[in-house]
Amino acid sequence: MTIFKLKKTLKVLPLLLIAGYLNGTMAFAEVAKLTTAPNVPPALKRSKAETVVVNLEAKEYVGNLTKDVKYGFWSFGGTVPGPMARLRVGDSIEFHLSNAKDNTQPHNIDIHAVNGPGGGAAFTTVDPGQEKVFTFKAKAAGLFIYHCAAGSIVDHISNGMYGLVLVEPEGGLPSVDREYYVMESEFFASDPEDGVASFDIQRGLDEHASHVVFNGKEGGLLGDNALKAKVGETVRIYFGNIGPNSISSFHIIGEIFDKVYNDGGIGGAIGKNIQTTLVPSAGATIVEFKVDAPGAYALVDHSIYRVAKGAIGHLVVEGDKNPEVIRQGK
Repeated sequence: MTIFKLKKTLKVLPLLLIAGYLNGTMAFAEVAKLTTAPNVPPALKRSKAETVVVNLEAKEYVGNLTKDVKYGFWSFGGTVPGPMARLRVGDSIEFHLSNAKDNTQPHNIDIHAVNGPGGGAAFTTVDPGQEKVFTFKAKAAGLFIYHCAAGSIVDHISNGMYGLVLVEPEGGLPSVDREYYVMESEFFASDPEDGVASFDIQRGLDEHASHVVFNGKEGGLLGDNALKAKVGETVRIYFGNIGPNSISSFHIIGEIFDKVYNDGGIGGAIGKNIQTTLVPSAGATIVEFKVDAPGAYALVDHSIYRVAKGAIGHLVVEGDKNPEVIRQGK
């Protein structure tokens, strides 16, 4: 082997995992690149379906729900929402779910992209310090929720165990300038005990959320966390709403969605020139729009009282003014 070929091989090997042997020939599986919100994994460059390994860990931790409120989160990957995966229709997914050894609860995963018992939950209930594996075929293109379904389910979801999986169609999605991952969720926080709030089941039963937030915390899309774009760019947002109770009326103040992939499905009807789109609990959508003028655009749940509970973020657009589209005065 030449030095050039050896270097090339060594560069590729970390991206691959030996999955087994097929007919005496070694087979490789691609390891999925996972990203945390608002980041989106890069578009897939391959032209055919592959075997893909996804590794995810359940992790319980204490973090900030607001600047002043600490909360005992349960999560996938140590973030709320959990990491986003990008797959291709036809892929065979080897899914590994581990449960951190210092966790207190068994966890599992229900992936809405799965056709089979419990969306995978039937095969993945795992105790702290252990790991479970199952394999499924990605049969449909779309944007799908995943969440924990262990125990009574409600506490696992309410504490932060959810995220998004994108299954691209053959040939992928059209390229855009910016892609972002945004997820809305309700929290039902108790009064803090020893400085840390936790899930209040009665608030959940009453459907009285104490907080409604984007990307896991109040201010998750504000200030340094705001989304960015430039005038003239096309932005695509992969938006999920876990609920666990309420429908989201997703809207961007000052924008009209050029395209809405209805209910997150890819290959079906696409809505055009949509002002506000409904996203059910445990549902998702994909919206695209071109930004025409600079400024701060507010992302909101237009069930408007939820803004006071935290359901607001910003898309900050930089660039030249566009008086043909909007200007002050005549």
